[in-house]
Amino acid sequence: MAAGREHFGSRFAVIMAMAGSAIGLGNIWRFPYMVGENGGAAFILVYILSSFLLSLPIFFSEAVIGRSTHANTFGAMRQLAPGTPWRWLGLLTILSPVIILSYYSVVGGWSVEYLLKSLALQFRTPEAAAGFGGFISSTWGPLVCHTVFLALCAAVILGGVKSGIEKFSKLTMPVLFVLIVLIMIYSLSLPGASEGVRYLVKPDFSKLTPSAVAAAMGQSFFSLSLGVGTILTYASYIHKDENLLVSGAGTAAFDLVFALLAGFAVMPAVFAAGIEPAAGPGLVFETLPHIFAKMGLASPWLSSGVAILFFITILVAALSSAISMFEVGVAYLVEEKGISRRTATLGLFAFAWTLGALCSLSFGPLSGFKLFGETLFSFCDKLTSNFLMTFGGLLFTLFVGWKMDKMRVRNELTNGGSLPMNGRLFGIIYFMIKWVAPVVIGIIFVTNLLL
Repeated sequence: MAAGREHFGSRFAVIMAMAGSAIGLGNIWRFPYMVGENGGAAFILVYILSSFLLSLPIFFSEAVIGRSTHANTFGAMRQLAPGTPWRWLGLLTILSPVIILSYYSVVGGWSVEYLLKSLALQFRTPEAAAGFGGFISSTWGPLVCHTVFLALCAAVILGGVKSGIEKFSKLTMPVLFVLIVLIMIYSLSLPGASEGVRYLVKPDFSKLTPSAVAAAMGQSFFSLSLGVGTILTYASYIHKDENLLVSGAGTAAFDLVFALLAGFAVMPAVFAAGIEPAAGPGLVFETLPHIFAKMGLASPWLSSGVAILFFITILVAALSSAISMFEVGVAYLVEEKGISRRTATLGLFAFAWTLGALCSLSFGPLSGFKLFGETLFSFCDKLTSNFLMTFGGLLFTLFVGWKMDKMRVRNELTNGGSLPMNGRLFGIIYFMIKWVAPVVIGIIFVTNLLL
């Protein structure tokens, strides 16, 4: 590891930080509504298979590159493939997370607003819960919340790897799991919740269309923050004696379990309220406040308490992922451009705030501005989720499987042969990286292009 470069202090810190990168709005905001739009349990089965058979090999590809070089995404590719076009992969995976951070912080800002509303005990009547569309189409409220959210991210990043990212992750990840379990227990106790449980566990394969399969695979990408350099960057802060297989499997398991817990926290409540499960992206910010309000007619204090817990969960999950995307650009600026962490953080804050502000305004004053028929927010979301993330994941697997020295890959996954991994297990992982993952990613990429 480069002299003076920070690193994570323990395996628990590694898994919590990487789980923090993976666990975010993709689990709570995106996963439940995608389950609702794509047939429930059948979608979940594909998602689970994709997480371990597709996404984990991509995770290992990024982790191998990061840990073997102890460098940012651009510096890593320059070390491993000097003087080749592969350095552009390093630049791509600096641009992608900054774009995601920009519009992601807009949605994170919505969670700030709704947490404040829940603390003000506003979700007590259905009328009070009906203002989502009016809020996001306004000008100043979303911009202020976007600013607050991004400032919270910057505050953690300024603390550095150990005092910022590691401390935040070790504190918030266990709390996050406790919160989502409490919400799930309450949701399952509601009258009519059993229909929601049935929806999540009984597959309807008639709804498992090619687009639904591609959506499930793409969701596992989005959820684990693959293809954008966050895993590579965090892996570059891992000691050489850490077990990457354990860390990777632990991260994937944490992410998957949290997504399922979120599904069981949201869908039973949706069915209990008699609301259409395919409610789309507004499920969290439109449908659930309506449910809290209906609960409030019978028990105002209980509904307010559940709403507060839920939006704290949303905010913390959003912050943990946004911080990892922030760190990718900061690591690049500090190590490649030689500027201080403070200056790098403030510079990225300014860029992400500006693009995010334009994305926020695309729901209101700038709604008429279109790129390829999409608002700026929608364009950034589709560009990164459907194309840049999958393209980045494809290039990472191709690089590790076809360009990088096989013995170097093996040494990283076995810690120089010191770990008790037999040749067959490494062969399976390497085969998944070299052959299976690129083919499946290519299918997803083409599907997203055509649909």
